[in-house]
Amino acid sequence: MSTEYSSGSGDVSVTLRLLWGLDERPSRGPKPSLTVDKIAAAGIELADEEGLTALSMRRVAAKLGVGTMSLYRYVPSKAELMDVMLDRVIASETMLSHMSGVEGKGWRERMYALAYASRELYLRHPWLLHVSMARRLIGPSALASFEYFLDVMADTGLTEAEKLNTIGLVDGYVTSATRAVMEAAQAAERTGVSDEDYWEAHKPFLEKILSEGHYPNMLKMREGVFEEAIATSFEYGLQRVLDGLEVLINSRKTN
Repeated sequence: MSTEYSSGSGDVSVTLRLLWGLDERPSRGPKPSLTVDKIAAAGIELADEEGLTALSMRRVAAKLGVGTMSLYRYVPSKAELMDVMLDRVIASETMLSHMSGVEGKGWRERMYALAYASRELYLRHPWLLHVSMARRLIGPSALASFEYFLDVMADTGLTEAEKLNTIGLVDGYVTSATRAVMEAAQAAERTGVSDEDYWEAHKPFLEKILSEGHYPNMLKMREGVFEEAIATSFEYGLQRVLDGLEVLINSRKTN
């Protein structure tokens, strides 16, 4: 799953002003039919439906029922629009719902909920995984999310640098694990062959090869174990990441 867009590829100063609402039109006079948020919402909807390759100023304008040139009064290009979309999509109700039940709990419970919230965000908006975040611009939602991460780790005893690395560790795990699931689904959609049919085609060959006794450990694997592993892989990996962090955090508290 390759990236199709890099965050921060537009005019940085212009995009930051858009993200923080510094270029909003005065409230006096008739209320404008378009706003930056309305345009971003239409872009998000289009990307959700058809992917990033379908995103263009023309297509967004058509979804809003306006002329393409109307958009340029609010957003100068697709590059700036993409960064606004990235920030606005983080503020979804889905993410907030995952966090509502863990306030006041320990860092592990909150980090666990945050990881699942991030995973749900990627699953609902698959195009996010096609965006390089190497130079992600900091808008309101991104900054609020970052602040929440730091609050989760406030009493862990980790250094500031370790907290930043922890953010990268957890986000990196969520991103890579979710990408693997989505790539498998996309492979089935692209080829028209389901995972079940794909692996069923291997069955007669594997049965013959394994029966020859050269792979005894593989032969011992019970039927259905691979499906079980796939179904539990995200939870398993996340718990191991949190286990490692817990060892480090506990060592800081005892020293």
